Amino acid sequence: MLNTIRQQLTEHSPRKLALDMPEAAVLIALTCGDKEPEIIFTRRSSRLKTHSGEVAFPGGKRDPEDNDLSHTALRESHEEIGLPSERVDLIGPVGDVISRFGIKVTSYVGVVDSGVELVANPDELDRIFRVPVSYFLEADTLRTDKLSYRHMTFHVPAWQYGEYQIWGLTAIMLVEFLNVALNAGIPLNVPQINGDRVENGLWSRRA
Repeated sequence: MLNTIRQQLTEHSPRKLALDMPEAAVLIALTCGDKEPEIIFTRRSSRLKTHSGEVAFPGGKRDPEDNDLSHTALRESHEEIGLPSERVDLIGPVGDVISRFGIKVTSYVGVVDSGVELVANPDELDRIFRVPVSYFLEADTLRTDKLSYRHMTFHVPAWQYGEYQIWGLTAIMLVEFLNVALNAGIPLNVPQINGDRVENGLWSRRA
């Protein structure tokens, strides 16, 4: 599976949105080892003012000192979950998306050893957990949620994994990764960017 993911992402031309807005980056970290690949997720602390209790990929806003957004994703992953950047085999970006708070977010995919020791930053997180990639490819695990954006309603995929709800922007980035890297063909009804205008459209990449 990891070989397929690497090949698909290497051949992928990520979407770049030329919009003047704050930037952020996240890391979709895949494990490699004896077991099947898993994706590393975090759950935000309930004490935070924004995104409290939400499931997310490790990541955050770009700092002025960051050389590029891949540096942002790696730096934030180290700060949040103690993942050393030298332990990440970075494959590349998936594409840009816009959060409901007006932040342009770029997701990067990287591979880490399944035995890497991770420690949650207690100021930001209350949990680190992993989900097998295959779980998201099973038809009976997927549900559809309504997401409001700029007074419009969109229907987006979501998953419940044990006590963890994976939805919103994290689910949108996850779906695009699955579609690009594994040809999952999951339809995703999300805001589409046309210049500086948000439009309702179907975003789904198929081979």
